[in-house]
Amino acid sequence: MNTNPKTVKLTKLAMLGAVSLVLVLLIRVPFPPAPFLVYDPADVPIFIAGFAFGPLAGLSLTVIVSFIQAFALGGDGIIGFFMHVVSTGAFVLVSSLIYKKHKTKKVALIALLCGTIVMTVSMVAWNLLITPYFLGVPREAVMAMMLTVIVPFNLLKAGINSLITLFTYKSIAKFLHK
Repeated sequence: MNTNPKTVKLTKLAMLGAVSLVLVLLIRVPFPPAPFLVYDPADVPIFIAGFAFGPLAGLSLTVIVSFIQAFALGGDGIIGFFMHVVSTGAFVLVSSLIYKKHKTKKVALIALLCGTIVMTVSMVAWNLLITPYFLGVPREAVMAMMLTVIVPFNLLKAGINSLITLFTYKSIAKFLHK
């Protein structure tokens, strides 16, 4: 049987998307200082997609998974969708662009670190713009949470997901590139 490579790639991306959605349903850990922030490992399959198939694939999967999470799985609607797309999208674009150039473990580590930094910095800006409306609080209240809640949460979430990606990517990539 002759299988179209585009169909195979699309199928593998769909499987990674499905794993991401299962992870968000199974593992949700509220961040104690701010229970409206919840850690989940659902970005790991998206990061893996970015590493395996490139930035556009990772970003496309981000948008699709974010949409399903926000509107079909009881997420935070349009605000949750937007915030997930910009945070995960920033991470996956930066990290997969870096990794695409040289696919070594050292470059993967650098790519994941850069993705973590970019995601965290971008979420500082977006939280200053969006969170006051989402939570119905003054911008000053969000600024007061910046160093004690928002930055630590984003560093922790991206850091944990980066470590999981770093330790699982090579074994998963063998399957993805068959």
